[in-house]
Amino acid sequence: MSALLSPYTPGTDEGRLGPFVVLEGVSGVGKSTLARLLAERLDATEIHTLTDPHTGWSDTVNRELRPLPQFAFYLSGLLHVSDVVRQHLCAGPVVADRYVSSVMACHAAVNQVGLDRVRELIAPFLPYLVAPDATFYLISSDSSLKQRMSSKTDVRRDDTDLFDVPGRLVRLRENFQSVAETDLSMVMLPTDGRSPDDLADIIVKHLEGRRAQPDRY
Repeated sequence: MSALLSPYTPGTDEGRLGPFVVLEGVSGVGKSTLARLLAERLDATEIHTLTDPHTGWSDTVNRELRPLPQFAFYLSGLLHVSDVVRQHLCAGPVVADRYVSSVMACHAAVNQVGLDRVRELIAPFLPYLVAPDATFYLISSDSSLKQRMSSKTDVRRDDTDLFDVPGRLVRLRENFQSVAETDLSMVMLPTDGRSPDDLADIIVKHLEGRRAQPDRY
């Protein structure tokens, strides 16, 4: 490999000691709570897509940058978190609160651009990114989502915009559904009527079933 290309190759996936689990879905659906619970159950590292040094910059980026620079920011965060995931997988399982699907679905919905266009932008970088073993798409009704949102103590603009910006929630759901349909790691997980413990039980059972299969982590 040439010296020009070698700095841009991903780290090795050798020595992987656990599954890489991703939680996806709209804001307020319960990803963060479930990620914490799963990390405890699986003795896993919990990671958010925008980890340091990107943490805390998203509001400014969304407010002050146009769509393409915004996308570049989230893409850089995604590439960085993939490196972080690789490092932690050498020690055990990793649970991520958002990953590739959120970058595509949210960017397209917020900026009202075609999801196919966002797919084209991110496609050249997909080989660099660690592939999840399972991506759970959390699905919630409007009433359940509003109920969860009312009990949140860290409500952000992304949360309030779901209902305040006309069409935002519909676009997000459509985008997540479209992304999930082409995601080989996809598991759809309805959340209505289920506690975080119930959801964690379902996920752990799913992972145990995968572990029992040949050639699975």
